[in-house]
Amino acid sequence: MKKMKGAQILCSSLLKERVNVMFGVPGGTILPFYDCLMDYPQLRHILVRHEQGAAHAADGYARATGKVGVCVATSGPGATNLVTGIANAYLDSSPVVAITGQVRRSLIGRDGFQEADITGITLPITKHNYLVLSAADLARVVKEAFYIARTGRPGPVLIDVPTDVLTEEATFQYPDQVDLLSYRPTLYGHAGQVKKASHLIEKAKKPLLLAGNGIIVSEASSALKELAEKAQIPVVTTLLGLGAFPESHVLSYGMVGMHGMAYANLAVQNADLLIAVGMRFDDRATGRFSDFAPHAKIIHIDVDPAEIDKNIHADIPIVGDVKNVLEAINQRITPAFHGEWLTQLDEWHRQHPLPSTQHRDGLLPQLVVEKIYQVTGGESIIVTGVGQNQMWAAQYFRYDKPRCLISSGGLGTMGFELPAGMGAKVGRPQDTVWVVAGDGGFQMTIQELATIVQENIALKIAIINNGYLGMVRQWQQLFYKRRYMATPITGPDYVKLAEAYGLLGLRVTERSQILPTLEQAMAHPGPALIDFQVEREENVYPMVAPGASLEKMIFMKEEERLPT
Repeated sequence: MKKMKGAQILCSSLLKERVNVMFGVPGGTILPFYDCLMDYPQLRHILVRHEQGAAHAADGYARATGKVGVCVATSGPGATNLVTGIANAYLDSSPVVAITGQVRRSLIGRDGFQEADITGITLPITKHNYLVLSAADLARVVKEAFYIARTGRPGPVLIDVPTDVLTEEATFQYPDQVDLLSYRPTLYGHAGQVKKASHLIEKAKKPLLLAGNGIIVSEASSALKELAEKAQIPVVTTLLGLGAFPESHVLSYGMVGMHGMAYANLAVQNADLLIAVGMRFDDRATGRFSDFAPHAKIIHIDVDPAEIDKNIHADIPIVGDVKNVLEAINQRITPAFHGEWLTQLDEWHRQHPLPSTQHRDGLLPQLVVEKIYQVTGGESIIVTGVGQNQMWAAQYFRYDKPRCLISSGGLGTMGFELPAGMGAKVGRPQDTVWVVAGDGGFQMTIQELATIVQENIALKIAIINNGYLGMVRQWQQLFYKRRYMATPITGPDYVKLAEAYGLLGLRVTERSQILPTLEQAMAHPGPALIDFQVEREENVYPMVAPGASLEKMIFMKEEERLPT
């Protein structure tokens, strides 16, 4: 068997895992790995402008493709700059492997130059992490890391490698399989629990399916659709579950939660059975825990046993891969029809539609999203940060396929959108990718425009520019008497900035300009940025106040409906 340096073992191991791209920034301790990359042209490296961008790009790549995303950084500040992106991937169950350099073994614990205990720092925000102290362990560690990252409930794994391990020689033999006694994800639901769930579904008069990101991760959309159609059960989703069930389907009733559809929230609060699949009952989806789904028995299906009974008690918990569990339920249930229940949901839909953009003047941000849907025919990946731009993208674009909305859910990370969009486009280069960004979040990772141009990544970027940190301003308006402290924000001339970086830069100030400008950006073969100067104090409705129950929604006031 051939002896190799640790860096060669690392590169060869990545090839064994079919890695073809990674995002990173070189530095002293990781330099032996970067030197080795010169001899491995199959491993494409994309130089980002900040390590946070590397982590978000790997995350976006993973969500768009279903593959493991890879990011790389040097020790110390390089590694710590990954932390926000790793935490984001952890909360949103995104499979990412982060590789970091570390000071040489003899300096660990001695405060060497650019030393940081990155395994200690990331312990709470990774599925697992490794400090590799021998080149002989590298192949095994890489095999385990990728296996852990993509199986069970996916998540990030970090591999920290001292620089002298990268130069140390060892025999390279890549393992055929992983055998981790302490890691055994449960993939199939307990037969008795599946039987109980099936009986409860058949007895329910007002059942409701609540689909989360786990449906997308497990590739269970077809099984979910089969259950919904067979038993005629309406479907609502979480934010990250959008696309798990076609929104154009007659049984689709939209997103639940703080800025969910009113009729979806009312459905949750009036159901007699809630089948929650691949979601974790986070507070943004549930509102006040004590008031959530007060009339419903709850079936909770999730691959992660830690989520069972964490926030909401489940009458029938089922731990397992949601695709396998849904398929088992589908084999047991009989066709049903819930006409009266569906009629009630349709009535709530008529009573509480989303605020219309058609009878109001001004450049409305919602209208921008509607026109992006129109110009793409819905055939686009939408990538957002967090805030108002995120909610409008969730509400006014219709998602009929999985992996078409990529957004920061659990951590709520401003600045996620641009590098994550870059990663998504790299992963699916033939697909249209639109980044929908607020002017606040966009400025947090704006430097990745240089990466996009250098790598010729044909992203399309829509900046919803309202001159505020919009969602925080909305809270200040509604709950803090319009005391707009630290939320007005200025920015550069985005058109000039785009041109300085080498992108096509465009600006929209009138409603009539939206569609032709979007078409111009779509026709451009390279990356394009549009500065949409929208109404400054437009709000996202409906809204559930923090700590309130889902039925206590705030709606647009009549004076806001009038032409501006």
